[in-house]
Amino acid sequence: MFLRRPLIFILFLTLAATGGTASAGDDYAAERRLLMEEIRFDVNLTAGLTGRKTFHGNVLDAMNRVERHLFVPLLLRPYAYSNRPLPIGYGQTISQPYIVALMTDLLDPEAGQTALEIGTGSGYQAAVLAELGMRVFTMEIIEALAESAKSRLEKLGYSSVTARWGDGYDGWVEHAPFDAIVVTAAADHIPPPLVAQLKAGGRMIIPVGARFMTQQLVLVEKDAQGGVTTRQILPVSFVPFTRAH
Repeated sequence: MFLRRPLIFILFLTLAATGGTASAGDDYAAERRLLMEEIRFDVNLTAGLTGRKTFHGNVLDAMNRVERHLFVPLLLRPYAYSNRPLPIGYGQTISQPYIVALMTDLLDPEAGQTALEIGTGSGYQAAVLAELGMRVFTMEIIEALAESAKSRLEKLGYSSVTARWGDGYDGWVEHAPFDAIVVTAAADHIPPPLVAQLKAGGRMIIPVGARFMTQQLVLVEKDAQGGVTTRQILPVSFVPFTRAH
């Protein structure tokens, strides 16, 4: 998943900055700090589109605590802290860190809230939400990715995350309603079951649009009376939302 920003140069960390020579574990903390600085730079660049000049400090703190190199394939670890998406197999990617931070920030997350994620991938976004003190339920339609992410999150001690294999279009009604819902694949419309499972006062962030066409990151908000509003945030590029049928 990648931010699509016309007329804006996307700043990447170089191979050297990402530990392209042998990065042994001790170097990753410094690389994460560099990545956080790059995310702050992108926040400034896109403030006119997002309306956010800064992100909540707790969001960036959570991003800094999650060891992204543990969520990418071993051969791609030298690039784990570059600000770009990376392939994780099965035609899927781990999202660009700036996009993960933006989507998380737009949810206005609070400790103790319950979140639903559609599209677990390697488990990175779920880990960020868990670091914020949220109870996370995450679904992945590709069985191999679902199982590997579940195992990874358990090994890393993310006990507040429950992961399972399944079609996320219908959500996870057993644990609804949710304070926050994050969808990490582009749908051609906002799934009504997800809107229904959003708690009054809750927020959902979802990319909407067809593959190879302009997609928009959309913020869905439900007010205390159950009324729903949507707002386009900025153009993005995500892998398509996949259904079981």
